[in-house]
Amino acid sequence: MLTELARQERIAHDLANSATPAYKAQHVAQNEFDEMLLSSQRTGLPIGEASLGVEQVGLTIDFKQGALKRTDEQFDIALDGEGFFVVQTDSGPRYTRNGQLRLDGESRLVTANGLPVLGDDGKPIVVQGSGNMTIAPDGTVIRDGKTAGRIHVVSLTSVTKESESLFRGTAGPRPEGTAVRQGALEGSNVEAAETMVEMISSLRSFEAGQKVLHSIDETLQRSIQMGGPSS
Repeated sequence: MLTELARQERIAHDLANSATPAYKAQHVAQNEFDEMLLSSQRTGLPIGEASLGVEQVGLTIDFKQGALKRTDEQFDIALDGEGFFVVQTDSGPRYTRNGQLRLDGESRLVTANGLPVLGDDGKPIVVQGSGNMTIAPDGTVIRDGKTAGRIHVVSLTSVTKESESLFRGTAGPRPEGTAVRQGALEGSNVEAAETMVEMISSLRSFEAGQKVLHSIDETLQRSIQMGGPSS
């Protein structure tokens, strides 16, 4: 039942972020305990086996790409293919696919949360000028005919999720075939219908556990009223 509660919490979190750009769904990994052999206290003969339930052993992240949605906003970008672009945080470089960008007061290209987007040189991309900004498929940022830098896109291993769309891990080479699409955002990869079915299944498993505990409680109550177990 505790495992199903954790599973429902994860499912609810996924559903709450079904509209968050580039959100990646998570899946709960479960493992069964060994079964216990039951025997009669009176005769010592085996009665059968009883399951000790399951435990949560970890979370896995689904990195399947979400659908690309056209926005036609010059500061929106989406990665078409594998990889992440790099942002600077107080704790060091972090990685994201959420391309809701803007310019801050220092003309730096930043995320919606104000994290500077890093270029191939490892420095924040500063976009000077007043004209429209264009971003090429290779990530090169151009404004008023001047190149501001190229968005640093990397592959990632040993990935750990820090927030709805921010990750940390070990950065690798730029993935082949990945393109930066300006004027678009990657949608969440949460399949709302499938996730709702999973939640209903989890709820039924939780209720089944409740019924088992209720049945055991009634059996023990009857046993106490009769003066102790009969077998």
